[in-house]
Amino acid sequence: MTEQPAELASNHPAPEVTRFEDVVSGLFDTDEAQVLAAPLKRVLPPQPESPKLHKVLAQAGMGSRLEMEQLILEGRISVNNEPAHIGQRVQFGDHVKVNGKPIHFKVAPPPPRVIAYHKPAGEVVSHDDPQNRPTVFRKLPKLFQGKWQSVGRLDLNTEGLLLFTSSGELANNLMHPRFGLEREYAVRVLGALTPEEKQKLLDGVRLDDGVAQFGTIEEGGGEGSNCWYRVTISEGRNREVRRMLESVGHAVSRLIRIRYGSMVLPRGLRRGAWMELDEADIQLLTRASQSQGRREIPDAAASGLRGPGRLIGPRRKSDGRRGGAGSGGRSAPAASGQPDPLKTSLGYIGADSLSRQRQDAGKKNGRRSGGRNR
Repeated sequence: MTEQPAELASNHPAPEVTRFEDVVSGLFDTDEAQVLAAPLKRVLPPQPESPKLHKVLAQAGMGSRLEMEQLILEGRISVNNEPAHIGQRVQFGDHVKVNGKPIHFKVAPPPPRVIAYHKPAGEVVSHDDPQNRPTVFRKLPKLFQGKWQSVGRLDLNTEGLLLFTSSGELANNLMHPRFGLEREYAVRVLGALTPEEKQKLLDGVRLDDGVAQFGTIEEGGGEGSNCWYRVTISEGRNREVRRMLESVGHAVSRLIRIRYGSMVLPRGLRRGAWMELDEADIQLLTRASQSQGRREIPDAAASGLRGPGRLIGPRRKSDGRRGGAGSGGRSAPAASGQPDPLKTSLGYIGADSLSRQRQDAGKKNGRRSGGRNR
């Protein structure tokens, strides 16, 4: 009976990514309708225990712990402009004053947390919406310290991968144009793009807020007048993909973000569901957000060196299992020089997190079924 959870975990299929071909073929929507096993929605554990106030002050050289406790009893110490109390704990970012004077002390900031969310169409990326529309933040788990910050935005009618983090620094690095992290979209437009229109979009089109351009454009087929394209872009201005295609006369009828840097929308992560990234995946994401990471990855891909947590190999042709180019081909080489995680053995950030969460779900279900069998 005790071996049942291990069997479930070992028989559970390896996690897959959402591929462009899945969107075009309709498998992306079919999976959603078939109620696939979604990753376990875990309750976030509390932050590591915060140190006690009198201990922090003693370590800062204010006196002994007993002396600090006496000052607290006398009402001479405040935390965030409120009188302190015996046994009170402090966290990173708290403001402590002794006799009205600010005291500088060191408390390690909590480690960054990152969750990947599959945003459905119809939700806005805002904490407060004047029109009272549903927001993405209402479904996110509660943080014990700080708040979730979205890594960029997706407009009301756009769906797909949306990252959130508790670290403002990480969020800024992931969004900043100087790091050039690619965003990949599956986009359906009305009418096929001509070669001239493709080249114009690759060279750059002028929008109200400046020139914008795609890094790559790849044909994906379609039915009737609806044509699918796989596009990449290295910045995240408001409704940028839609406005670019509208500038060459093509209306967008559907837009799905399937990748952000090396983080690919996991297959089986249902719309409206989220998964938390493990520490190893967060470290990979942090490294990818740094400027030197962009230069190291192509070098490693060319030499076959092992990167952190992933074996990086040379670019190879698609074998049909890792997402090929579809019926079309790239209209131009990638502007940023980043390897496509679906076309190399680079893998993708989030694989370990998704595997572990699904194994946890399998073990939990195994224990339940074992109890019923008994």
